This record gives sequence, structure tokens and C-alpha cells, in this order.
Amino acid sequence: MRSRLITLQNDENFFLFGARGAGKSTLIKERFPGAHSINLLLATHEERLSRRPDDLVAEVLALDPFVSHVVIDEIQKVPKLCDTVHFLIEEKKVPQKFILTGSSARKLKSSGANLLAGRALYWNLYPFSYRELGDDFDLQKALSYGQLPEVWNRDKSQSIVRFLRAYGQTYLKEEVWAEHLIRKLEPFRKFLEVAAQHNAQIVNYSAIARIVGVDVKTVQTYFQILEETYLGIILEPFARSIRHQVHGAPRFYFVDTGIARTLGRLVGFPVQPTTTEYGRIFEQFLVLECIKLNAYLELDFKFSYLTTQAGAEIDLIIERPGQATILMEIKSSDQSLPEHGRHLKGFAADFEDPIGLVASQDPTRRKHDWITHLHWTEALAEIFP
Repeated sequence: MRSRLITLQNDENFFLFGARGAGKSTLIKERFPGAHSINLLLATHEERLSRRPDDLVAEVLALDPFVSHVVIDEIQKVPKLCDTVHFLIEEKKVPQKFILTGSSARKLKSSGANLLAGRALYWNLYPFSYRELGDDFDLQKALSYGQLPEVWNRDKSQSIVRFLRAYGQTYLKEEVWAEHLIRKLEPFRKFLEVAAQHNAQIVNYSAIARIVGVDVKTVQTYFQILEETYLGIILEPFARSIRHQVHGAPRFYFVDTGIARTLGRLVGFPVQPTTTEYGRIFEQFLVLECIKLNAYLELDFKFSYLTTQAGAEIDLIIERPGQATILMEIKSSDQSLPEHGRHLKGFAADFEDPIGLVASQDPTRRKHDWITHLHWTEALAEIFP
């Protein structure tokens, strides 16, 4: 069992959200072994509690008071249960704490579900971080197949590929179609492939709409579905005004490199160093590591990117409360060159005493002007000690 970095409070009610297969149920079973569990993926539980949500009241009140937690897996299956949980907390004052897991916030929001404001914490669980994998971590495997727990439970590449292809089909059938998040499946299926091809790039809604054959508003809704089912992350452009003319569109990342490559029909072929795809996937991997570590360490950093109309860019801007802003350039090469930091130099006057980093696979640390070139693991260790 691999230890996860996320901190879960024993004495609080909380929601635990995350993509399907990120390890939510496994984590809860490990951290709360004596909890009373209700899994709404089981048809018998979903059907019973959908028709009679008040059955939950009788079920919880009948528990031994020494049972400390009640876990409801995939709460989005029966959003009305949030009201019942609220009643048990506020009116019945039950001694148990509630853990509600979910892989879709969209179903909860669209149903107007009671999200227990002020009465429950919110946590996101992501696929493994490289720190969680420890000595088992292998960069080539992570870039080619991603970091979903099930991927790292398998040794053979063909077995991993089969799992990931099944994962993509399961997401379509159970997370999207069965939950009625879309009206037509085929345009969304095509959109997923096109979105995967645009992974780690600036989103051009109009171009994607033309390829998929739907209107721009539908494409925007599709991206929102990816966000709200925890399969995608939007990186907004840097918000503050600077003297350069910059792009205002967001950049999109799938939450896992393996998922992106699966939906783009590339997962059967390991990613090859020095290719364009390798550079893009490596950037996705490092951006995702920053997002995961920020969430788990509760640092409240803000992430953005910046690209000018002239083509100059900063791959990742990290605004840290009370600390200097970090401007990071991400390079997949095993040799970091002075010119890799040239774009950062052009933005030095737009930030107050920024820290410039070029993160690559070069093991040698060096400094050129005010920009530090270092290995990506060393960069993460300095940003997230």
C-alpha cells in the first residue's frame, strides 16, 4: 500500500472528490478501516436510497455509537442524500462524521444538492504524485502511461494499455452517458480525441468546434464537463496587466498523462524522447505535479501561464502569498542551455523581484544571470519543501 500525501481530518465531515480511478475508495478504506460504508455504485444501494433517502436516517441511527465514520461513495449518484446527511448532522446530532466521495461535481451542482456549506471540508484526490510513488517512480512510465494507481499495480505494458483503453470507455459509459451529462454521445466521443490532441495547449474553442462539428458553446460545455468530472484542469492566463500583448485564452491539461494519451489514441506507443509530444507531455507532467503538491500541502499558490502575441511565453507562473513570484520554463531535454531562459529574461521588469527557474532533466545546477537552471526534482523540492 502506497502512502498518499493528502491529509484527511478524522474529526471533520468532508467531501473527497477526484477522477474515477484516482484511489478515493482505497484511501478511505485505509485511513478509516472501521467506517460504515455505503457504495452507490452498487445498484441495490443506489435504487433503495434514490427512492427512499430517509432510509439513511434509520441506517445511521442504528449504528453502534463507537462507529466513528459513515462513508457514502459516489454521492453524485443520489444527490438528495446530501440533505439527509445535513439533517443527521444538524437535527439528530449523530456522533459519526460523514465522508462523501464523488467523481462528478456537475451532477451535484445541476441538481442543486446541499453541499453542507460550513459543515464539511472539501478535498481533491489526484492520480499518484511522483513523491507518493517514491523509489518505484519511473519517468518514462509516468509520461507514457500516467499515474493512475491501477497503472502502477501492473508491470506489463500491454496490460496497462488494455486497462487505460477500458478506462476511457468506462468514463464515457458510466461517468458521462449514464449520468445524462450530454444528449449525444458521438460528438462528445470525437471531442475527447480532439481535446487530447490539444492537451497542454492554448484552447481554441472555435477551431475545436469546427473539427467536432458542434457550436462553440457546446465545446465550452464539454470542457466544463471534463473539469467537473475531475478529468481536466484549466490553467488560466496571467491575470494582471503587463506591457506585452498577451493571449487571453486558457490552457487545458488532462489530469493525467496516460488519460490524455489514451483518449488521443497514442497510449499503445510509448512516448519517445526528443519528439514534440515528449516535450508537451513532460510539461503536462510537471504542471500537474505542482498542482497536486500545492493542494496536498495546502499552500494556496496560484498558477497561470503567459504567452504573448509575439510568441514569448512563460510555461508556469506561481504566485505565492507573501513570497516572490516564480517564473518557470519547462524543458524536457537532459541538457539545459542559457537560451532556455531567454523568455523569462524578457519579463523580468513586469514582476517585482521574481525568481526565474528553468526545470529540465539536466542534473547539473547552474545560474545564468538571475535565472537558475536545475533538475525538475530539485525544482519541485525548492518550491514544495
